[in-house]
Amino acid sequence: MSTLRLRALALSLCFFAPWAGAVDYRSVGVPAAILYDAPSLQAKKLYLIKAQTPVEAVVKLDGWIKVRDAEGTLAWIEAGQLAPRRTVIVTAAQTPLRSEAREEAPVLIECGKWVVLDFVAAAAPGWVQVKHRDGATGFVRAHQIWGL
Repeated sequence: MSTLRLRALALSLCFFAPWAGAVDYRSVGVPAAILYDAPSLQAKKLYLIKAQTPVEAVVKLDGWIKVRDAEGTLAWIEAGQLAPRRTVIVTAAQTPLRSEAREEAPVLIECGKWVVLDFVAAAAPGWVQVKHRDGATGFVRAHQIWGL
């Protein structure tokens, strides 16, 4: 296959992957995990990522997973440091957690940027049901969070 065709195939896979259900989100399952620039303990340490933070698994390789965080940074993490638990992270400055999946619903709490919420379920179009660490379960707008 020609290089041009391979590039076109790769581009189409990137474009259609989110709609094909191929996106694999996980959360950090240890109190803090080190992210590396290569899949090795001898690689350069980039930064720490805290427990429950959602990441997108991009590539899996011999006990390592290349992940993307909410800011788009790519790095490697030891596979055993991730959990299948599904979380999302607030990306908007102030995000109301509402009692129902509609703009007019009462606000249960306001979530600030970078607050981690447990993913419960997809709700009405554009809405996601989540649970706050303090126990409140409600709905947020999908465009105000990352990790779906």
